Amino acid sequence: MKSQIFPIAIAASVLLAAPACANVVTLTFEGVGNLASVNDFYNGGTDSAGHSGPNYGINFSSNSLGLIDSSAGGSGNTGNDPSGVTNLVFLDGSAATMNVAAGFDTGFSFYYAANFSASVVVYSGLNATGSILATLTLDPTPNAYYQWFPIGVSFAGMAHSVDFGGSADYVTFDNITLGA
Repeated sequence: MKSQIFPIAIAASVLLAAPACANVVTLTFEGVGNLASVNDFYNGGTDSAGHSGPNYGINFSSNSLGLIDSSAGGSGNTGNDPSGVTNLVFLDGSAATMNVAAGFDTGFSFYYAANFSASVVVYSGLNATGSILATLTLDPTPNAYYQWFPIGVSFAGMAHSVDFGGSADYVTFDNITLGA
């Protein structure tokens, strides 16, 4: 009888831990079209090319684009992506803005590759408004676009938007993970 209780206790502890894992969301940008605006791809909608994505309650500014590596038929001069062949880039403006309507407060992490210095700014309000909760300065990466660097940030408060900034067309982001 004791041998049956132990596996049940393990299964119960795994099930109890599952909700905490469900709060971790990673945006890999796989499925977003090449140079398509991400838009509502992660908000139960589509990118500008009509590709559907999951509903995480996250949307992106219209200048936030999916970029597929040229090795996979896209127009990106990137490689060794952290996952798949698609990443996030912006070709105009000073930043790609991610909005999380429900907010998040446990920090987040991501990978980046940049030819020039870049930045990430976390805001308490939607569309890069409200209080600044955190600011990161990102150094250029050697062998730009082929060598990715992981980085994370923690902050106090509830974030609702993030600006992924820098020089347009000279920085790219991937594997944005909320809740980690």
